[in-house]
Amino acid sequence: MNVAKSGYRVFSANSTPACTELSKKITERLGVELGKSVVYQESNRETRVEIKESVRAQTIFIIQTIPRDVNTAIMELLIMAYALKTSCAKNIIGVIPYFPYSKQCKMRKRGSIVCKLLASMLAKAGLTHLITMDLHQKEIQGFFTFPVDNLRASPFLLQYIQEEIPDYRNAIIVAKSPSAAKRAQSYAERLRLGLAVMHGEAQCSESDMADGRHSPPCVRNTIGHPGLELPCKQQAPFPGIELPIMMAKEKPPITVVGDVGGRIAIIVDDIIDDVEDFVAAAEILKERGAYKIYIMATHGLLSADAPRLIEESAIDEVVVTNTVPHEVQKLQCPKIKTVDVSMILAEAIRRIHNGESMAYLFRNITVDD
Repeated sequence: MNVAKSGYRVFSANSTPACTELSKKITERLGVELGKSVVYQESNRETRVEIKESVRAQTIFIIQTIPRDVNTAIMELLIMAYALKTSCAKNIIGVIPYFPYSKQCKMRKRGSIVCKLLASMLAKAGLTHLITMDLHQKEIQGFFTFPVDNLRASPFLLQYIQEEIPDYRNAIIVAKSPSAAKRAQSYAERLRLGLAVMHGEAQCSESDMADGRHSPPCVRNTIGHPGLELPCKQQAPFPGIELPIMMAKEKPPITVVGDVGGRIAIIVDDIIDDVEDFVAAAEILKERGAYKIYIMATHGLLSADAPRLIEESAIDEVVVTNTVPHEVQKLQCPKIKTVDVSMILAEAIRRIHNGESMAYLFRNITVDD
């Protein structure tokens, strides 16, 4: 395809080889060349973006994979989007396979919903559309003021299970916490396999975190010397109001609901970052009789000592997609395998540019994926 006549350009918002690998795969499938731009860090660590070709009246797709330096990647994306906006691009569409800060999508005490802040920043920078994959919570789409296409990686992971796991018919799909049960059930139903759910004190899901703000606030006694601060006392409730006693939450000892004895255990999740929970789950499943343990996840962040912990654990294989660059982690741990999802991203770009329906990309996809 001739880039000049195609009416759109594809740019990479990061110049490092690991991050441009996915961009090159997408452009090869589309039959176009990667847009000419330069993204670099100045000596004072400021990000500079230079667009090296005309983008006037063009539809622009910016591909940004998120490396370990998340904040720098966000600034690269924002600055490139704004540079394209000021260069009179017609539409600016972000292709962000792993959307950063997606775990910070709920209010925690006196914190903030950072994911909504990032959505507002992207809109202000000039993005008019977003293509992403397996958002941590699907409700995140409501944070945006422009269309969001939340693609799914489950067809690729299901295909890997069927083609690469010997005797997968003897497998059982495992949710490592009750919050992951719906995703696991979706996988189990399409593979016609059984389902097991792990529950207990070793698991710590997001729903267990303290939510809301502590109210009422402390009241300080200001009687006395102006510079003396006395210990604060809890404000008494209104007269006549007695709230029910809130029982503290206590988890039972860890249990596995479902029979994994003599089976291949396949744990499914959307993100694998700190792997301590997965390693602990694998040990429990081994004790319950599972003879092989696989982990399937869309986004392989694999932070800190994740490769070493996986290599030393009872986990046989960790399968993730290439939404996040993890070549260094693969060199450290041969158990990590990669599934390429550039095909669906390229098809999404082609369909959006041609004004075609996206329904084909979501066929046989359930809401719980």
